Amino acid sequence: MESLYTADMTDLIMESHELSTMINQSREVSDYLQAKRQMEEDAEVQRLLSVFEAKKLQYEDVQRFGKYHPDFNHISKEVRELKRTIELMDSVQAFKRAEDRLDELLYQVSRTIADAVSGTIKVPSNNPFLEAKSSGCGSGGSCGCSVKKH
Repeated sequence: MESLYTADMTDLIMESHELSTMINQSREVSDYLQAKRQMEEDAEVQRLLSVFEAKKLQYEDVQRFGKYHPDFNHISKEVRELKRTIELMDSVQAFKRAEDRLDELLYQVSRTIADAVSGTIKVPSNNPFLEAKSSGCGSGGSCGCSVKKH
């Protein structure tokens, strides 16, 4: 007969602290923090972000009237172009890549924990491809198949 060990809340909290320490010491977190710092120290990015915030306020103002506002198309185009300019900057792209790698690590850890409990537990992700992989047939997804519950 198999012996069952029931972890109490204290054990779970201690183990979760150990796991969070390991995650915080990972390459992904280190790269993320370095990329974030570099982006925050990039004077041109910071200047453009300030301009973007001001444009965003203008955009929100014209949004109240929508396409009937005389500056709607002009402001909308400026906001899109400014956003694109910011997204193409090297330090912003490096930050986004590091953020995606960290998100992937956190998703994989969450997915591993969820799967250890049950294959039907949903794990949210910022990446729609990861969510799609975990919602297909056999995982209790939208296909309507019956999934054996643990």
